[in-house]
Amino acid sequence: MDINRNSKTPATLDEIRWRVTNALQRHPLCRNIQFDIVSVPPTSRGGNWTVSMQSVESKAIWEASDIVSDIQAAYELAAAA
Repeated sequence: MDINRNSKTPATLDEIRWRVTNALQRHPLCRNIQFDIVSVPPTSRGGNWTVSMQSVESKAIWEASDIVSDIQAAYELAAAA
């Protein structure tokens, strides 16, 4: 199977927000994290959105960062029509 690891699935802000919410809720340390999805200019690494997290306990920061990083690697913000 030929998989292009650089391709990302387009998603709306609402879809990304839903995926981040569900992923954080599955981890016991990350359930109380408040966050917002922020659209940013594309970088050389291809990202066009990021997550702004608030109320993160110090013991949850690495887990939350890993969760968000995995989602960022899979999805790009779809262009508004």
